[in-house]
Amino acid sequence: MRVLVIGAGALGGYYGACLVRAGADVTFLVRSARAAQLRRDGLQVKSPHGDFTVQPKILMANELREPFDVVLVGVKAYSLDDAMSEFAPAVGPGTMVLPILNGLKHIDALTARFGAACVLGGLANVSAGLDADGRVVQFMANQTIVFGETKGSLSERTLALEKLLNVRGIDVRASEAIMQDMWEKFVQLSTLAGITCLMRASIGDILAVPNGGQSIFRLFAECCTVATASGFEPRAPFIEFDRKLFTTMDSPLKASMLRDIERGSMTESEHILGDMANRARKLGIDTPLLDLARAHVAAYEVGRRRASGGS
Repeated sequence: MRVLVIGAGALGGYYGACLVRAGADVTFLVRSARAAQLRRDGLQVKSPHGDFTVQPKILMANELREPFDVVLVGVKAYSLDDAMSEFAPAVGPGTMVLPILNGLKHIDALTARFGAACVLGGLANVSAGLDADGRVVQFMANQTIVFGETKGSLSERTLALEKLLNVRGIDVRASEAIMQDMWEKFVQLSTLAGITCLMRASIGDILAVPNGGQSIFRLFAECCTVATASGFEPRAPFIEFDRKLFTTMDSPLKASMLRDIERGSMTESEHILGDMANRARKLGIDTPLLDLARAHVAAYEVGRRRASGGS
């Protein structure tokens, strides 16, 4: 299978590099500045599992001429519209578009643009970012991709894709219930992003203060209520996993959204916190802590735009 990875940031860079290292036929669609950096330095990964560098194949949007078998989409949600226009020539009738973005809204956008038959559901559990030198830094050991047909069941194409992605550095699973998996990730991320951004602190630091743990689980309960009312009640193993995740003392865990705030960058707040809150409103569910977290990050965005001279 020929794979086109959209961008070479934290998500696409990490998973794409693992595939290149394993000998897969992978090309990265990047902008000119990133292309120059990759040609000069290679695609470098700093990982708890061992550092490595690959020399990637690179294309820019004006060089894209033909469909690929797989398009792996890992851009930030606010970049998706531009990215879809750029990679559209790579999507043919038999292409699998595999998004590993956070949240759920992007599934509708991709389906509207390319058709339901092309679009898979997917999620990634990896804590990674780019450092000042453009290297992909994997902060924690997790490195999972889960994906599947949005209507459920396993298909020949998802089993073939699972085989392709089953390489060193990627823990992969084809799912018969990917929308359930995505909703659970949506709940987890909304809780993690909401509480760490609101408190501007890691989970461990929040747990160390009065009512910190209670606040985490109030927000968690709000998000679980929205998921349940939407037809995707979180399953018991997920609840147990997140209870451990959110009660680990001294945990350095914080959302990538908070790391964006800390470096003064744009966030995916409306795609995550805003979308969860909007779904709650439509269902008549009261989510006061989620609403406060959303307002907090939205106020940050107003200040960031003003500081940068935007409107």
